[in-house]
Amino acid sequence: MGKKLALERIIHNQGFGARKLCRLMIWNQEVTVNGQVCDDPDAEFDLEQLHYTVKGEAWDYREQSYLMMHKPSHYECSHKTQHHPTIYSLLPQPLVVRDVQCIGRLDEDTTGLILISDDGQFIHRMSSPKHKVPKVYEVTCKHPVSDAQIAHLCQGVQLIDEDAPIAALSCTRINAHVLHMTLAEGKYHQVKRMVAAISNRVEALKRIQIGELVLPADLAPGQWRWLSETDMKHLGALPA
Repeated sequence: MGKKLALERIIHNQGFGARKLCRLMIWNQEVTVNGQVCDDPDAEFDLEQLHYTVKGEAWDYREQSYLMMHKPSHYECSHKTQHHPTIYSLLPQPLVVRDVQCIGRLDEDTTGLILISDDGQFIHRMSSPKHKVPKVYEVTCKHPVSDAQIAHLCQGVQLIDEDAPIAALSCTRINAHVLHMTLAEGKYHQVKRMVAAISNRVEALKRIQIGELVLPADLAPGQWRWLSETDMKHLGALPA
């Protein structure tokens, strides 16, 4: 048997509101556990493989949250936005209440793979420069990209306010205007500034991979899903 908690505390911990509200929902028979209605807030349940519903919506108990999202354009990666809606508006409210955070922000006009979690150690592991987690971007450029420009990106370009040149880990031309660029850092507007440094311009930018985790083809813009154990291994967060 694993750890047990009272149902009221379980629902509260999972982000469904204040303890008083959670107790009221349970009394009103709005919560089921493993397929059975439970109206006793103090009933204790084993947290391992715990399945429950709140107001008809199915959930699994998760000690901490690990998500991926296909960020759409014109959304900001901030809880306090300035000009556009927040990506957190695309998540269920209980996850927002749990104070999940995106890991490495994307600009409002940049799309693609973003990780979201409430686990501070995981956030640090994925975002800290010392871990050098590679990220792959699909870069659509205004002008055709030459071999010399690709070589320049891989050798390193000098950016304003940077002490040393910054180089892409790799850069592959997909067609005349589209590159797949792999970076180890996540500096402010880095891809756009690097492309500008080779006398070109980014017309569209999409992050398609973090570590070995590739943006799923069936995850549409604006959609999210839980990270699987395999996903976590691809991120280097679990043993391979």
